[in-house]
Amino acid sequence: MKTILTPVDFSTATAGVIAASVELASALDAEIVLLHVVQPPMVTSDYGLALENVQEIIAVSEKAADRQLGHLTTQLQETGVKARALHVNGTAVPSILEQAEAAAASYIVLGSHGHTAFYELLVGSTTHGVLKKAPCPVIVVPPSKK
Repeated sequence: MKTILTPVDFSTATAGVIAASVELASALDAEIVLLHVVQPPMVTSDYGLALENVQEIIAVSEKAADRQLGHLTTQLQETGVKARALHVNGTAVPSILEQAEAAAASYIVLGSHGHTAFYELLVGSTTHGVLKKAPCPVIVVPPSKK
């Protein structure tokens, strides 16, 4: 069975990314793996968060991700789509690439948030990082024009 890895960040782009994944999964009789990467908080000073606070923030983020992934997975399954959910902790690009390998993904479907060139220069792009090193074809869903 083919597998479509679908990284989601629960932004406004998520619905479009899932819709594209469902369309592809229907055409290929594939399973969708919804992936959310819980990234550790960025500490930007020597007076950053205490270790206990960081662990608490991560735990809250994991619970929220599990709840949202569960909701999305249930919605897909109720419409007859084969789907499962997964959350991992780490940095987005390496985590997505690692999970694509682990799931033997046939495709990765992810969103492009349409940031400005200046933003991409400063922060980088998850989409760009995945495109450069993906072990399979990548489908990029543009932001909605709403």
